Amino acid sequence: MTIQIFTIKYDAENGPYVFSRGDTITGRIILVVSAETKIKCLSIKAKGKAHVLWEEDYGLYLDETYRAKYEYFSIEQCVLQEGNVKVSKLIFLIHVYPFSFQIPDEDMPSSFQGKCGQIIYSLEAKLTRSMRFDTKAKTDFPFVSKADQSMIPYLMKPQHGTKDKDVMFFASGKISVSIHTERQGYQQGDALKVRAIIVNNSTRPVTPKYYLYEKQCFYAQKKRKVHTHNILKEKGHRVHAGTRHTVTQVLTIPPQLPATIFNCPILKLEYRLKVVLDVKLAIDPEIKLPIVVLTATQTLGQEPPPYSS
Repeated sequence: MTIQIFTIKYDAENGPYVFSRGDTITGRIILVVSAETKIKCLSIKAKGKAHVLWEEDYGLYLDETYRAKYEYFSIEQCVLQEGNVKVSKLIFLIHVYPFSFQIPDEDMPSSFQGKCGQIIYSLEAKLTRSMRFDTKAKTDFPFVSKADQSMIPYLMKPQHGTKDKDVMFFASGKISVSIHTERQGYQQGDALKVRAIIVNNSTRPVTPKYYLYEKQCFYAQKKRKVHTHNILKEKGHRVHAGTRHTVTQVLTIPPQLPATIFNCPILKLEYRLKVVLDVKLAIDPEIKLPIVVLTATQTLGQEPPPYSS
């Protein structure tokens, strides 16, 4: 086989191989040949795209596949011009071809792998030779979205929710719960403090439970597919009948939790805080509040550093 190695290596610009809008990604195509060969074209392409795919079962022999794609950018460079460029016949000689791309300075979501879709940023190299199949190499690079600064004041506002519930089924009275959070936006690794005021005027004890869950939504052909999954679950102390308690529960957002995605037309990733009062033999009252998770690359309320170019 003439082509022994055909691969792509890229350099890190923002720490351990993380890129964002406006950054320049540099690297090299590495080609090792074992004999003299003629190349028509050597090209490399930088791409950012999202795609979703899932199936629905509507009964016997009625399966439907839904799919959609969305392209953020596609930039191609020709490293070796077409024209039968000759590569040396020395065995295992290494040829290195540098490249450089500037990622578009536009609002794009972070890399993401979901249940029914993904957002991928990649480099693809293609080697074209006469009378041969094309040789291809591909590598993905991680992309991190930067927070829209116009949203920061909104995300810094506190939020709250209230729920009342009459207790029935061999019991009586009313339960009310009010929850408060310091803000709506949090970074990866932040502490989410939940202040709950629980008034138990019923004849049964109640136990608060706190959840942080994700909601993945995928859109294709006017259909939507939803997946939910609990990220965190904490159980609070019991509140006895006829008592009132004010408690604070702290949920630590996982440092590696993917950031909220709301800037992709075919894929969304959202988070919710849910507080449930567990009441025996009754319908449990619950409150949900939206939580926006941001990447831990900048401080909320501060201007981001200038974009690289």
